[in-house]
Amino acid sequence: MPPRPKKPRSAYVCNACGAQQPKWSGQCPDCGAWNSIEEAPAAPTAPARGGWAGGGGQGGAAVSPGAVLSLADVSPQQQTRAPSGLTELDRVLGGGLVPGSVVLIGGDPGIGKSTLLLQAAAAVGARAPVLYVTGEESPQQVSLRAHRLGLAADDAAQAGSLRLLAETGVEQILATAAAERPRVLIVDSIQTLWTDTLASAPGSVSQVRETAAQLVRFAKLTDTTVFLVGHVTKEGALAGPRVLEHMVDTVLYFEGEPDGAHRLIRAVKNRFGAVNELGVFAMTDRGLREVRNPSAIFLSRHDRPVPGSVVLVTREGTRPMLVEVQALVDQSPLANPRRVAVGLEQNRLAMLLAVLHRHGGVGMFDQDVFVNAVGGVRVTETAADLALLLAVLSSHRDRPLPLDLAVFGEIGLSGEIRPVPNGPDRLREAAKHGLKQAIAPRANVPKGGIEGLTIKPVLSLAEALDAI
Repeated sequence: MPPRPKKPRSAYVCNACGAQQPKWSGQCPDCGAWNSIEEAPAAPTAPARGGWAGGGGQGGAAVSPGAVLSLADVSPQQQTRAPSGLTELDRVLGGGLVPGSVVLIGGDPGIGKSTLLLQAAAAVGARAPVLYVTGEESPQQVSLRAHRLGLAADDAAQAGSLRLLAETGVEQILATAAAERPRVLIVDSIQTLWTDTLASAPGSVSQVRETAAQLVRFAKLTDTTVFLVGHVTKEGALAGPRVLEHMVDTVLYFEGEPDGAHRLIRAVKNRFGAVNELGVFAMTDRGLREVRNPSAIFLSRHDRPVPGSVVLVTREGTRPMLVEVQALVDQSPLANPRRVAVGLEQNRLAMLLAVLHRHGGVGMFDQDVFVNAVGGVRVTETAADLALLLAVLSSHRDRPLPLDLAVFGEIGLSGEIRPVPNGPDRLREAAKHGLKQAIAPRANVPKGGIEGLTIKPVLSLAEALDAI
């Protein structure tokens, strides 16, 4: 009787943190995520490498110690950056492309990730060799997009500096990259790659983690700038293990509605620049066009004052921006009135309404409250508190605020108006766009004031209500 074939070993891997478990369970004991553990073929066991010489390691020779440097002896070197050809992308990256860096770009399908990278590849290809690896499209499809964007007639395309490779095996990709020696390597996308060392399917946790590790290693050894395109889940987070975000140097998120006119790129991690930096693009039939003055697209510029509208001076990374905050307060037919926030924090809205009732004497118990940040921008900082409450109060009382008024400030639970970072820069941005009045925390008002801007400094919510 022939021997029964051995059943392949399986491992249970969490797709949120990448931790392996001996058996399936509903919750990952390492990161606490629910329904994130999936069965996958176990990775082959690596041969023993031997332990510390003094620790009685078994099997193999002892590992020699590595070189240790004193921090005082290491001279800091300024990272040399190369422009990507897109100013807004350079802003989000911290100033340009850093040799040896790995950038992960995620976003919804059809948001414009491949379009952006193809435009950047054509611009960089005019100066240095670029290798574009496509795992989801054929070279003909990439060429068709390049013709539609008007990139096929570029000097880079004519000179052959922009090279295409249709491949999903990471070993073949790295071998080709070693022969081509590009300055920039673009992989679209990481979920389509696979390695010969693992038997699991492409896109699994183990495949994504191993292929990304090989690409990161190649980038560091050859000083090649690597761009990785990543898929996102239904919740909008990058698919695959969270360890992927820890392995790369920069994580960028594409935001905006696929059928909208504008796209926002936000840096949520950047080892070579500021986080929460924002780049703004407009989607046209010729690709993504940079928006140098984003405040112009986030303001409605009404012909006359309207209730429930106020101009907020927010700050994204190093850039102050003017954003219109709109509110609608209406009688609620429900026992529990609705609180809806688009582009703003919904839990903070409920808290601010409680502060308005306690310290402003205005209750919204029987009112539906809807707030919105115009233009699809997402405002996460607390400097939007005062503008949000003034917009809500304006709609509730049906009394419009002045068109030339700018507002910012954080509101505490005791009703105080707290200062926010870079207050003078925000006031100068408001004056630059022609606004004449501003309500701001007293600690943010410069001693000499701002030319052309009448500033009303406030310390509490009651003072802010008196100012309007």
